[in-house]
Amino acid sequence: MRNLLILCGVAFCLCALVADTQSEHQGDTTFPEEDGVLQLKKEHFRKALRKYKQLLVHFYTPFTKEAHRVSAAFKDAAEALKGSEVKLGLVDVSQEKDLVKELDGTSHPMVRLYIYGDIDNPVPCPDPQSSASILTWLKRRAGSAADLIADLSQFEASEELMVVGFFQELTHEYVQVFHAAAVDLPDISFALTQNEEVSRKYSLTQDVVLLLKKSELIKAYRMTPQTSKEELVLFISVYKMDPVTEYDGQTASQILSSPVLNHALLFVNKSSADFEEISSAFSIAAEEFRMKILFVLVNVAESRNGRLMEYFRVRDFEAPLIRLVNLTDHVTYHLPSDTLTAEVIQEFCQSYLDGTAKPKMQSEPIPEDWDQKPVKELVGMNLEKVAFNPDKTVFVLFYLPYSKASRTLFPLWEELAEAFREREDVVIARIDASANDINMSTQGAYPAFCLFPALYTERMVVYRGKGKLKDLVRFVDKEMEKAKKYREKEDEERRKFKEAKEEEDTTKGRETKEEL
Repeated sequence: MRNLLILCGVAFCLCALVADTQSEHQGDTTFPEEDGVLQLKKEHFRKALRKYKQLLVHFYTPFTKEAHRVSAAFKDAAEALKGSEVKLGLVDVSQEKDLVKELDGTSHPMVRLYIYGDIDNPVPCPDPQSSASILTWLKRRAGSAADLIADLSQFEASEELMVVGFFQELTHEYVQVFHAAAVDLPDISFALTQNEEVSRKYSLTQDVVLLLKKSELIKAYRMTPQTSKEELVLFISVYKMDPVTEYDGQTASQILSSPVLNHALLFVNKSSADFEEISSAFSIAAEEFRMKILFVLVNVAESRNGRLMEYFRVRDFEAPLIRLVNLTDHVTYHLPSDTLTAEVIQEFCQSYLDGTAKPKMQSEPIPEDWDQKPVKELVGMNLEKVAFNPDKTVFVLFYLPYSKASRTLFPLWEELAEAFREREDVVIARIDASANDINMSTQGAYPAFCLFPALYTERMVVYRGKGKLKDLVRFVDKEMEKAKKYREKEDEERRKFKEAKEEEDTTKGRETKEEL
């Protein structure tokens, strides 16, 4: 009897084990699926990892352009991958917060390939632009450099960019670097060749990588023993784009995914009279800083660019101006409206790369000795407080440290401060317009001369005259005389208002007593 009970117990355990195993391998019924793509949740994510040898997962934020594009690419790729060992899945980061936190699903890359259930070491997938991107990436990473050997004649009429590696030995380590770059750039056509005709056509004498479009050479890159995959990817990514790329819905993802993390953005109205001149200067500077800074043009007259302008706190009337930002720390540098020549832009960019440019902030810290010198040093934090003092006439120079036109005015401004040194009711000051937010319009380019009269009403008068000391002194005296008349009216109105208020308070007090 005892042996019978033991046998029954063993049989029960075996049945339970078989049932468990069957449920583990029963199709995809345990995994919600749409259009062949798994809708992954925390409770079954690890089961999916165990079930599929390769699981390509997109961590997406609903209702974004990127989510829509990648989801569409996943749907089409899933159809093409039916029957393969690769399965595609989506994780909604807005819903699966615990899972996303565990897997750090909100940081890049947003598309990851999990292989043989390894949850800790996913392979990053480049941001796919289409289903073809996904399929090409999977094929290239599973293949070898030999798969890239191709007959170039089939690509001669192609409008698309073609990256061609010409190597004397296909077993050289250069070829492995070339193949690794091809894996990272699945949206670009790559080919390997040793064709002598190609060598003669482009006068090749060494191992090089060519960027071609319609068989026309755009740029050649000479491979060296020190060339890394990252350097080659950077070269291709930079030169597949024009020197200046206009920001729009089509180019946004390309700009943001560029390995060049320093971005110079020109905010300009393409309908303005000086657009061609400024655009040309920007393009000249772009050529000099390729591989170091990505140059982007933003049309302020395009309403769809409003969100980008809001992010950089740019108003359309402030254009043209340039903002330089690094996408890792998001610290912004500012070159406002001025004579935007190629020389000025190049000097600004070089000062940024050298680390001497000052970052754009709401305000620099107030210097301890800001009011100790004849010319007061203002910052965003104290500009309005000082400028709108009803008992002082304040004359401010808004300048740019990168601008020669600004720097040449510094001695003149010191002379002006000396001329009014004995006048306690006059303040001569200056402010760096590139490093501080200026929440007022100077009605033109920098450098700008703006006078704030000694009035209760907040007024600003822009000086348009000659840059001569006597003209500036005459302007200040003239504006002070005007302000004096306005001030008399203001004082009279304030006196009447005060008397009326006192009378009203007295009346209210009397009525309250009578009620009591």
